[in-house]
Amino acid sequence: MRVTPDLSTARWRKSSFSGNQAGDECVEVCDDFPGAVPVRDSKETNGPILMLDGAAWQPFVDGVKDGSL
Repeated sequence: MRVTPDLSTARWRKSSFSGNQAGDECVEVCDDFPGAVPVRDSKETNGPILMLDGAAWQPFVDGVKDGSL
């Protein structure tokens, strides 16, 4: 059974690597979601949300930083 999480009260923050210029490619994350880290495109806030397992978040960030992802 697939459960859709309720993110209606989520507090999103923009990646520190995102710029502040119009048209920048920006990623937002929600740090206070139990057991997972929701990730979305800041330009498509009603678009799809990637739900990463909490334990997978740091390896994901490390892979993005070192270019392996």
